[in-house]
Amino acid sequence: MSIKVSNISKRYTNQLALNNISFDVNEGEIVGFLGPNGAGKSTMMKILTCFIPQTEGHASVCGFDVAEESLEVRKNVGYLPENNPLYLDMYVKEYLEFIAGLHHLKNIKQRISEMIEMTGLQIEQKKKIAALSKGYRQRVGLAQALIHDPKVLILDEPTTGLDPNQLAEIRNLIVEIGKQKTILLSTHIMQEVEAVCNRVIIIKEGLIVANDSTAVLQNSYTKNHQFITVEFDKETSQAHLKNIEGVYEAINSNGNIWQIEARTDKDIRTDIFQFAVNNDMAVLTLHKEEKRLEDVFKQLTK
Repeated sequence: MSIKVSNISKRYTNQLALNNISFDVNEGEIVGFLGPNGAGKSTMMKILTCFIPQTEGHASVCGFDVAEESLEVRKNVGYLPENNPLYLDMYVKEYLEFIAGLHHLKNIKQRISEMIEMTGLQIEQKKKIAALSKGYRQRVGLAQALIHDPKVLILDEPTTGLDPNQLAEIRNLIVEIGKQKTILLSTHIMQEVEAVCNRVIIIKEGLIVANDSTAVLQNSYTKNHQFITVEFDKETSQAHLKNIEGVYEAINSNGNIWQIEARTDKDIRTDIFQFAVNNDMAVLTLHKEEKRLEDVFKQLTK
């Protein structure tokens, strides 16, 4: 077991940030740790990386207790916090040399070269960190988290500020790293979770509200619902659409485009088409949507 959390609570004066939560992360898993702002994600990550103590409960990383054996935990953890703390006046290679020295690494120059290549910093390696874009600063943060070859990576919003090409590169890097390491990943980008994570833990107001694979979570949400997007050539109303038998909800998303949610005992598209005929309207587009993790997240945390 790479990460074990048992009945962890964290209280800040009168605010309960984490409320008796428990979960495990197995060796070699990439787990998405999700939740709205203020749910307690960063607090949990700071506890696991020994930045702050828990109020109650126990947590361990690679078998080492975060409260009693914090130095051993830090040796086994690479951490990229949400607000990437870098020494902006240092050059990239200088900063990585400094971090490698803190970890008492041997063959420092070789390790720095490996990290620069792995994180795609080749063309920026001779610049000061202050001169880097936010995306490249994130790469430097990833390099420092990986430089001591930790068994566990804890990444808090690792792709913040990356352009689409960089985003794809870092996702691929996380997947590749996950073949050898355990990764706990926090992000608000649901496509990222779907692309890289084996399992998802969703937290709301300090409580875990879901802990399962993305496929299971999506199936649990869609098994009793079907979702249709339809565009008419004329205006209609929510009240009229909800009169169609089996329709739970109808939301106007743009102009005459409607998002319709209905029960699954029959395909509702025939009835929508007949509704258009009866009301002297043409159907411009009509297709069934596959609900994604983002919809599950909204349902569980709204």
